[in-house]
Amino acid sequence: MSSLVDGPPLPGLHSHWLAPSPVGSGKQTKGTLTCKSQGVARQRALSFHLCCVVFCFDFPFSVHIGQVCDPNCLSVPTGSRMAPWCYCLLYLLIRTLSGTPSNSPGESSHPWVAAPLAPGEVVKTADEVCTFPGQPLSWWQAQESCEQRFGHLVMGPVDGVLASRLSDPVWVNQREASLRRPPRRRKRTTSALVFRERTADKAARLRTLLPALEALTACAHLQWDSNSPEVAAIFSLAAPALANALQLRAFAEPGGAVRAALVVRGHHAPFLAAFRADGRWHQLCATWEQRGGRWALFADGRRRAAARGLGAGHPVPPGGILVLGQDQDSPGGGFSARDAFSGNLTDFHLWARALSPAQLHRARACDPPPGGLLFVWDPGSLDITPSLLPAVPVRLPCPVPSEECPAWNPGSLTESSELCLQPQLFLCCYRTETYQQLQDVHLWPGQDVISKVNALANTLVLFPDPLSEAPKTLTLDKASRFLGILERVLAKETTPLGPAALLAVLHFLKRVTALGAGEPEPLAGPWQQLGQGVMSVASQILEEQLAGAWLSISEVVGGPMALVASLQRLAPLLSTALTSEQPQMYIQRDHAGLEVRSLRLREASARGYIFTMPGGHPEGPGHIHIPASEVRQLLRKGLSGVTVIHSWFTSSVFQYVLGAGVLEPQASDSSEEADRMQRFLSTQVGSAILSSEVWAAAGEVSTAVTFHLQHQAQAFPQKLVEPVCAFWNFSISPHTGGSWATSGCSVLTLFQDSTACFCNHSTNFAVLLQVYDIQRDPEEESLLRTLSFVGCGVSFCALATTFLLFLAAGVPKSERTTVHKNLTFSLASAEGFLMASEWAKDNKVACVAVTAAMHFLFLVAFSWMLVEGLLLWNKVVAVSMRPAPRMRLYHAIGWGMPVVIVAITLATRPGDYVATGHCWLSVHTDTIWAFVGPVLLVLTANTYILFRVVMVTVSSARRRARMLSPQPGLRQQIKIQVWATVKPVLVLLPILGPTWLVGILVHLSPAWAYVAVGLNSFQGPYIFLVYAACNGEVRSALQRVTEKKAASLTVGRAEPDAVTISCGTRRGPASPQPPGPWEVARTPPRRHVALRGIRGPGIATDFSSIAEPERLAVELTAFKASETPDWIRGTTGSPK
Repeated sequence: MSSLVDGPPLPGLHSHWLAPSPVGSGKQTKGTLTCKSQGVARQRALSFHLCCVVFCFDFPFSVHIGQVCDPNCLSVPTGSRMAPWCYCLLYLLIRTLSGTPSNSPGESSHPWVAAPLAPGEVVKTADEVCTFPGQPLSWWQAQESCEQRFGHLVMGPVDGVLASRLSDPVWVNQREASLRRPPRRRKRTTSALVFRERTADKAARLRTLLPALEALTACAHLQWDSNSPEVAAIFSLAAPALANALQLRAFAEPGGAVRAALVVRGHHAPFLAAFRADGRWHQLCATWEQRGGRWALFADGRRRAAARGLGAGHPVPPGGILVLGQDQDSPGGGFSARDAFSGNLTDFHLWARALSPAQLHRARACDPPPGGLLFVWDPGSLDITPSLLPAVPVRLPCPVPSEECPAWNPGSLTESSELCLQPQLFLCCYRTETYQQLQDVHLWPGQDVISKVNALANTLVLFPDPLSEAPKTLTLDKASRFLGILERVLAKETTPLGPAALLAVLHFLKRVTALGAGEPEPLAGPWQQLGQGVMSVASQILEEQLAGAWLSISEVVGGPMALVASLQRLAPLLSTALTSEQPQMYIQRDHAGLEVRSLRLREASARGYIFTMPGGHPEGPGHIHIPASEVRQLLRKGLSGVTVIHSWFTSSVFQYVLGAGVLEPQASDSSEEADRMQRFLSTQVGSAILSSEVWAAAGEVSTAVTFHLQHQAQAFPQKLVEPVCAFWNFSISPHTGGSWATSGCSVLTLFQDSTACFCNHSTNFAVLLQVYDIQRDPEEESLLRTLSFVGCGVSFCALATTFLLFLAAGVPKSERTTVHKNLTFSLASAEGFLMASEWAKDNKVACVAVTAAMHFLFLVAFSWMLVEGLLLWNKVVAVSMRPAPRMRLYHAIGWGMPVVIVAITLATRPGDYVATGHCWLSVHTDTIWAFVGPVLLVLTANTYILFRVVMVTVSSARRRARMLSPQPGLRQQIKIQVWATVKPVLVLLPILGPTWLVGILVHLSPAWAYVAVGLNSFQGPYIFLVYAACNGEVRSALQRVTEKKAASLTVGRAEPDAVTISCGTRRGPASPQPPGPWEVARTPPRRHVALRGIRGPGIATDFSSIAEPERLAVELTAFKASETPDWIRGTTGSPK
């Protein structure tokens, strides 16, 4: 037997059962396992459950299930009532219910021992698939790594399958929070003021006067001159009402510490040790609050002192002037060398509130909190004495920020917070369907583009498998070169990119745009060339012909907005290439563009800043405006210059992929009655996408903007289109790439083809078009409903009467009578259910049943209309004389096809089968095509058949007219041909159903709704008149029934005249019955030979005579008892 491996105890076993006894001991102690297998005694210090597992269930050890632990081999604790073998059976039950785990790669061969995750291992959970890269990264880098492979960080709490195999904390994704961007740098280069000597002519003054301060925080990075032990003013604030309103003073002990003290309203705090005078950079911060006079000193992120009672009860006076490096005896002056600062100073910030210790940690990490910020370090906004110029660039270290990101601790099985830049392990997760699609990418068509690019670059540029890790580090030079190769290959491609190539290109662009995001210093290299290459490739993959490929991968990558997010991640890095000689970078391509510009705020404080898209107008559509009030707000924060980034995208791919259903209808101020008159259909992207961002040295700054974009509402005729100002929010459903949102945005002005908007933040904007179907007002809706009900009732009565006449009159059986019976029965039944549907809409089950019945019966009616057309084609157009068993085929078409269509529809679309508010198919889903599709097919086929029948009758009438009169007059010819055209159309319209085509035009105008109701209501009475009341077959059958009944009542009496049903005539029974309007005479047709060129008197025929030249040579009959081919008959005159 193989050796056993210890594992964790089963839940519920007491720990004292697991205490081992000394090996080799002759007597059993508590927890000792003395096991026997096949007569051989073995004693081992093992846990109880392992004995059960090995001897009862561990099949690799060749032990059978029936072999249980011997009770004699265990010493059970006193008081235990369960036999040991019961635990074995209990373990077997647990293992059976939980399933037998597979021994796939990376999994333990013993399921009760959770093997740790191996790098690169893939683990499946209940609803996701997660991969374990095994490389510790910061939260930002981990998120970027997962996004590059189209995944996301695992969501907390971690699934139990994963948690059991984790030994160290892992990063988890953020829930319900905006996707934050990583810090731009962990170390940054800034300008420092160098106070080399203690003189009275070295000072820097803030140009803006400060307001009254009830609380404040001041921070600065200092390099103290250890050779200057005298007290110096790091900064001072003097107001007209009080010269010593605020000061931060300090001095250095020789070879010791730098001691600092805060002075508020002339009240001096004690000097306390802050940091060592070692010549290094240190951050010194002071906080103060009017309430209670609370103050504190912080150095390098640690609180050094705190107390109360300093200047309590009164704020710092307004109108104060802030000076760095000098004490002020009067506002803005009174400097002296005795109080001058000696050393280097940079990164000074001032807030109008007292920051918490965590916020001060954030400020120390070069990410100052924006709330209440009065001054951000910017030498350009200071009046600096010439002796301090020029400012010296220094590399300011930014320690790990105190900002914390969510992590999962497998030890405590709880979510915790860790410093975001601290390296941690992580898991990249995917939805199961997304992961399967990414695994099958190499099987997708269109791999040739990937091969071409990789062959030209002589290395792996485009990855056929986006789940794989990049084997080599990508540099700026390599990325620029690869982008040039990719741009040339895409330009030469004659066929559109497939989904695989598009996914590979997008994967590569994600890698490129992430360059330098986690570096402490901006990378040196061809940033402008890189930006041009990225925008060129982005424009090429936004071609309209690639919309289908984008739609194919939208569930994997989140649609084309994933490309927008990548470009916006690159844009701040491009700003590092801007200089005073080149303050702007402008890149424009066919479907995308980018502008990065350095903006001096004082120059824009009067009118704000306006960016205009190509083809736009600064005062019309196509521009975005940062108002002057926002610029002045930035100035009040102490900023002198910012970087503004604008990008725009004009591809129709966004309209195609981000189409219907992207946003719920917005609430309007209209009345409830007006809301009933319009029905929401969808939301469409109606304009270009325009983005605006503002970046300062410390990070992104949000500003309010106004924008004016052009849209095309005329693309939705006969619809109510309502523009909506919206922005793309990546934090809404981040797994799918985000969604449109409207919070903070509103419509300023509506124009015919454009909309002006306001948003209180900067991001990606667009104008969405909410499309509504214009509904009829209640009075008109009620009138149409009444007319429809009355019309259906009249049609139902006429069809029912026709069907009953067919049955009662005993019309001779034939193909046509059978087809007519099925058509009238199905159409009458459908209209009966249609009238009853109004009462069934309140009961959900009844409504579904009525809808299914109407769906089926109307499809049956149209199927028999198709059969009518096919039979007409065989009798008139094809003139098939051979009898064939066609009725089986006709019944399969008339009843079989509708059954199949309705069954498939109910099986595949049970949730959206019935419309809301009435019992019929939902017209807002694809379910309606289960009815409209077959109906359009039938009506198209019957319209074509009717056209061919008219051609045959017109041609036959023309030939017959020439036989009767070799040179007929023009007027007579026109009369004959017009009647030959009109007559079949009038007779065949009710049974072929072309009048239902008017229903397609109902949405164009209310008038068409009335026309459709009238035509469809008249179908039943028209069938009754043409095919029952005025049909000779039916009249003859009724006459025979009447005569038979009269004969039985008047036996032995003279037979009285019987009145027959006719169209406006009254005849006795002995009168010869003329043929009906579509009836062919019963005398078999005679064959005559027409001799061209010989004129003579025509011989009277079955269908015409010389006295009635207007009779057609081709006549149709509604019913015919005979099965002889009598649909088309022509006779010609024969010369004597």
